[in-house]
Amino acid sequence: MALPSFSLLTRHRACLLWGLTLGILISVVLFLSWHREQLDPITPTDQETLTLTDDGNFTFLLNRSVYKALFPQLQHYRCQEVVPQDKLCQGPFRAPLLLLAIKSHPGSSGRRATLRRTWAQTAEVGGFWLRPLFLLGAPSSQKQLELVAQEVRVFGDILMWDLVESHHNLSLKERCFLRWVHGHCQQAAFVFKGDDDLFVNPKVLTNYLHQTPNASHFIHGHIQVHSVVMRNGKYGVSRNFYPMDRYPNFASGGGFIMSRQGLAALYQASLKLPVFPLDDVYMAFLTLAAKIPHRHGKDFRVWGIAKDELSAYQNSISIHGVSMERIEEVWKQLVIHPKDFWTPS
Repeated sequence: MALPSFSLLTRHRACLLWGLTLGILISVVLFLSWHREQLDPITPTDQETLTLTDDGNFTFLLNRSVYKALFPQLQHYRCQEVVPQDKLCQGPFRAPLLLLAIKSHPGSSGRRATLRRTWAQTAEVGGFWLRPLFLLGAPSSQKQLELVAQEVRVFGDILMWDLVESHHNLSLKERCFLRWVHGHCQQAAFVFKGDDDLFVNPKVLTNYLHQTPNASHFIHGHIQVHSVVMRNGKYGVSRNFYPMDRYPNFASGGGFIMSRQGLAALYQASLKLPVFPLDDVYMAFLTLAAKIPHRHGKDFRVWGIAKDELSAYQNSISIHGVSMERIEEVWKQLVIHPKDFWTPS
């Protein structure tokens, strides 16, 4: 029986060592992440109460002491990358970089697989170079850890922090992502931000950016105008924490676009403002502090579509809440001739 070659054995051992090292690293950092709440954040201002006023003359007061008392973990957390992506945005690229930043749960490997087979691929589309990046917190089980480690090795499109996945910690993903972009991806002309249950049409997305005057001056999406504050349920906050009855305007998390200039201003705002426990609202305050205007787009379908017809997918930038099976079906119908649709990497 022929023995494996030395190079194959060496490669196999290297892969095993890499996987073991990554697994140990993630496990250790995950353990440490549950004991980080006593860390004090680096805050460049001692101002206790921040006052922000929007164009509609709504005034919002952000009391730092209240934020620290009621949501200390959001204020104390320091962004610690477990799986870094220091070189993802290093070119040269054949066209301006459009980063597809997708918030995902470590346990959603099936969703990520579907998106990689469809719209979340590295490719040239409509004069932009598209690059997907999945944003994850730390896995909560050995099975999740192993699957994520395999994705990291095979695809290299995961950015992971040691934060525990939770509804409130989604705001930390926003803050940590802005920090990562500032440090490692200032080359991106635009960032499309969304969830892993979205259908995105890259052609409509890139056409929108080309056809919108001064696109880099705005945050684009389905804009919620002074939404009423909910006091109960998943999205509820107490009056003690947030006494106002309205929120600033924000782009719904079902898909929105930021520009290079906007990302820089949002990062600077994130150094000054406390972290709100709802990610959409947190971005609303950052956007208000950064003085970036919104632009509403009807083709951001953040509540799905009335009729599940192919024409809706042909004409929408994004559609929220689409099943993975339907995404694959639609993609096969839309991309009849791949070379006419985009140029893969």
